[in-house]
Amino acid sequence: MHSSRFDSFAARAAVVFVVTAVTIALVFVLPPFRNYQLATIAAYLCATAGLTVLIGRNGQLSLGHGALMACGAYTFALTANWMGDAGGTGIAVLLAPLATAVLVTSVVGLVAGAAAARLHGPYLAGLTLALVVVIPSITTTFSDVLGGDQGLWAYVEGPPSGIAAMFTVEQWQATVAVIAAAVTVLAMSNLIASDFGRRMQAVRDDEIAARLSGIDVARTKVATFVASAGAAGLGGGVLAMVSQSASPGAFGVTFSLFLLMGVVIGGLGSLLGAVWGAALLVVLPALVSALGDALELSPALAERLDGNLAIAVFGVAVIVIVLLAPAGLQGLFAKAFRQLLPGPRAPRQGRRSGSTPVSTPSKAEASI
Repeated sequence: MHSSRFDSFAARAAVVFVVTAVTIALVFVLPPFRNYQLATIAAYLCATAGLTVLIGRNGQLSLGHGALMACGAYTFALTANWMGDAGGTGIAVLLAPLATAVLVTSVVGLVAGAAAARLHGPYLAGLTLALVVVIPSITTTFSDVLGGDQGLWAYVEGPPSGIAAMFTVEQWQATVAVIAAAVTVLAMSNLIASDFGRRMQAVRDDEIAARLSGIDVARTKVATFVASAGAAGLGGGVLAMVSQSASPGAFGVTFSLFLLMGVVIGGLGSLLGAVWGAALLVVLPALVSALGDALELSPALAERLDGNLAIAVFGVAVIVIVLLAPAGLQGLFAKAFRQLLPGPRAPRQGRRSGSTPVSTPSKAEASI
């Protein structure tokens, strides 16, 4: 049994390694702005991967992952600035702030998760939403440290001297971001495939049955929230590295809703769905902006639509996906791929008497 688990881990690690290597190879042929977009997608993927595990696999609704990303971004900025002022150099000035961002955000997730484990439905959503609402107040109250409404500039260490000639700034940041996203996806996939992952799904499907079977429901919820928070903290740290800043305006309520809509459109409970969701968070607003420029709208109308049109498009996309493809884009792609594969097809259910009804998949199967 241990051998089969190791083989499964090795297979997942091999897939993630190959995809990561191919993506890093693309970094060296993409123009600087596309590398910036790729790094932003990777930062969002850290958060959407954790969020899709929290909601899709454990059933906890969070509207506050923007606040957790803000925690990671500010922790990265504060740690990197402190190390830079202290004369630190080398790759440690980049890795230590990212690790600190994960650690601090995980502690915040532990506190928030302990409260969230006692709540359900709209009460849980309200608690997590409150985390986002208080961000501006916290940055204003501690403006001497956090920079107030203007936020913080973040010191970002470049590549090590031995390989510095191989990278531009954008290529280096995109490479680091892609590696961080790959580590997050691999960690979340191993979490899902573990015994703890099965306990998460049991709690999601039926808390009473899970409790009767010996599962500590509260501990499972808190641990899942901590893992999801740590992933969001890493995403926030990567985003601070890419933008070289951390400001409250970048992590508002709208941003948290975008994260939620991204995982719903991509496919709840699926890490591949989290990839599609993260890509949409970057690509869709850019396409909407390009469409607005192509239409040559009047300045007054363009100002009115600025930012609001992207929200409207995301909202319409969520409605369409929920109605037509509840499993999200990943569910659509998986269904299309199965139809393209050669092989015998299952007999179609007929209306004649004596026909055998087709069994419907369980909730756990449908979420994969």
